[in-house]
Order: sequence, then C-alpha cells, then structure tokens
Amino acid sequence: MRTYIKDLKGHVGKNINIAGWVDVRRDHGKLIFVDIRDVTGKVQTVVHPDQSEAHAQAEKIRPEWVVEISGKVNKRPDKMVNPDHPLGDIEISIEKITVISAAAELPFDLQEKLNIDTYLDHLPLTLRTPRAKAIFTVESKIVQAYREFLVGEGFTEFQSPKIVGGDAEGGAGVFRVNYIDDHDAYLATSPQLYKQIMVGAFEKVFAIGNVFRAEKHHTTRHLLEYTSLDFEMGFIKNHLDVMNVVTKLMHYTNDFLQKNCVDEFKLLDAEFAKIPEEIPYMKLREAQELIKKETGEDCTKEKDLTPEHERWLSAYALKKFDSDFIFITHFPIEKTAFYAYEDENDPGYTNYFDLLFRGVELNSGGQRVHDYETLMKRMEQKGLDPEKFSFYLQAFKYGMPPHGGIGMGLERMTARFLNLSNVKEATLFPREINRIDKLLST
Repeated sequence: MRTYIKDLKGHVGKNINIAGWVDVRRDHGKLIFVDIRDVTGKVQTVVHPDQSEAHAQAEKIRPEWVVEISGKVNKRPDKMVNPDHPLGDIEISIEKITVISAAAELPFDLQEKLNIDTYLDHLPLTLRTPRAKAIFTVESKIVQAYREFLVGEGFTEFQSPKIVGGDAEGGAGVFRVNYIDDHDAYLATSPQLYKQIMVGAFEKVFAIGNVFRAEKHHTTRHLLEYTSLDFEMGFIKNHLDVMNVVTKLMHYTNDFLQKNCVDEFKLLDAEFAKIPEEIPYMKLREAQELIKKETGEDCTKEKDLTPEHERWLSAYALKKFDSDFIFITHFPIEKTAFYAYEDENDPGYTNYFDLLFRGVELNSGGQRVHDYETLMKRMEQKGLDPEKFSFYLQAFKYGMPPHGGIGMGLERMTARFLNLSNVKEATLFPREINRIDKLLST
C-alpha cells in the first residue's frame, strides 16, 4: 500500500512504500541521497552501500524519473535535522527502488529562474516546479473561496454556453465559429446576457467559466482566453448593493487565503491584501480631477482610465486609505455597454464601476437596465439590432427586477494577489496573440 509523503511522520520506525518523482539526487561517498516528491510533499531518502541492488538502481536514476521506494522511516540524527523543511527531521532508509518511468535529460535546471517564453514553451515540465505549483494552488483556492462565499450568500451556480449567436458586449473582438449549415456563431466574450436571463429564474446566480476575446493586445495583463468569475443579483437598489457584495467577497477571499495558503505566499514572497471594512470609492470624474490636482496631468476629458492612472489611483488608495482596492464609478454612458443603467441623478453617467486592485482593473460591474423599452432604445443608440437579441429580450419583455453584477478575471486576480508581473504566469496554458501552447511564429 502506498503512503503519501505528508503522512510519513506517523510511520517512524515502520516499513513503508512511497511513489513519486526524483527531485534531486546527491552522492556523498558511498551514500546516495535522493529527494522524492509527490503531490503532498518532499522527503529525503538514503541508500546505503550494503543494499547492493537498491544502490545500483540509485546510481542510474536522475531528476524527474518516476519511482517507487520501499524502506524504513527513521528519525534523523539531531545534527542532521533541517528545521526549515516540514519533514526535515525524518528520512527513509531505502531497501528497494522500482523504476516506474525513466525521464529524458532535462533541458535546463528546474531551480533556475527562466524567462517567460522558455517557461511557457516547456509548461508540461515547468508546471512541476514549486513556484508554479504554489501559484496554481492559490488560484484553486481563490475559486474555492469564490464558490463557497456566493453559495453561502444564497446564489445558485449555473453553466453558461460558450458558443453564442452574438456578442454580449456589442463591440468586443470575437472569434467567429462556422456553425451547422454554414451559420455564423461566436465564442462567448462573457456570460452576461445569460446571467441576466437567469436572474429572472433564480434571482441570484453565478458562473465560473472560460470566455474569449479576439483582441490583439500584447501586454502583461491581457489574454485571448481567460476564466471569468461572474455573478448577477436581482432586487437591488443600485450599484452600491453590488459593490457591497464585492467588498464582502474580497474580505472572504483574503481571509480564506490567509487560512489555507500561508506556505504558498511565503514561497512566492507575496503579501496578503490590505482591505478596510469598506473599500473606498469615487466617481471617474472625481478621480480624474484628483489626478490633475496631484500630478498636473489633465485627463478630465478621457472616458476611461489609462493603465498609468490605474496604478496611480491604487497607490493613492494604499497611502490614503490603507487599501489595496478602490472602486471607480460612474463611467460615461457612451463608454459603457448597452445594458448599463444610467444614473437618474447624474444624467449621462452610469451606475457602473471598475474595481482596481494593486494597480490593475480587477473587475467591472454595476447596475443593468431592467426596463424593456429602455433596453430597446439603448440598443438602437448603440447601433445594435434588437431583433438579433430577441431571445435575450424575452426576459425583460415578461418582467425583470432591478439587477446588477460583475465579471472578474481569475488569472488577473491571482496575479494581483501574488504580485506577479505577468498574468500569463497565473494562466494554465495561456492563449495570447503569439501563442497557442507553442509560439505561432515557430
């Protein structure tokens, strides 16, 4: 029976079987030390020369060979204890080595710091590094926290289609798909229209799934395919209700990571987020006036924030409010999607917001139009044909409450929590302008 490495401390003095990958092999005279790792951890093993058959096998094995080890779990001598390692006070005295799978010679030392292209070119191998495993462990926990929080708040999870008949954003770059009988379809840029429909059935819903943007960005924060974390909720008063849920979600996620990912944050030299009880917020125009006042740069005529201004506002929020987050609200109606709700008390501006997190837009959201006639007019103003949205419009024709929600990129959220310089580091098998697994130029 196989014993997982994390459980070895409960087997001191006993014979066990473990299985995993060779992490490092070190020869010290006639002794051969082999560090073995499995999904639960890493442990040092040692082969003594009197175990002739096992010693002969140990001389052959190399990093990334897959092996099964039989031996006895022993306490290390006091002077050999490694206090910085979870299993630094034990080792396995090997009695038998069975090679399950040999590995080719590695193209580089996995302990080295690699440039992003080398790392991505060899993902089937580099995903095995402690750094990569820590990143995607954190990402997995973010998804777990997101789901737990929303289920606890009474939301229902649903699965949205990834092949759609039109673009929910009314203008974002889309990937065209040749559908049945030469009909055109598209890869979904968002579950937006479907989650609004679902509010009519369940009131509060969320979805976790991939979305696609055919936009020729070549930056450290854009992807052509990413995992979108969306929720939508009915019977709201305005966008502030949505922002309140987002604030609670950020607190829950940060607390969850502090409970479950201390080792990963330490390995990655990352800090948990600073979040006040209420995340600060200001209107876009107020933010632009502040930037003008403090920096002398006049951006007051712009309809959105530049990446530079997002970084400046995040630094301001950290200094002024001790917050890694800040909401920017009330974007011009011509800048937002057709379903964005216009603020009756601030004509020309919408109850929409972006949440900035450590210098980057983390999510966008707000209140949606729920009135059928208003939605029809907004579509026409945006140059959209309501007939093409007739399926979606049924939800509003037959009664919808005031509602709103957000869309948020999982990979971008992970990158910001861990202060990664490139979102591709937080993306399993990234799709971007120059890559579908392999570089497109090769």
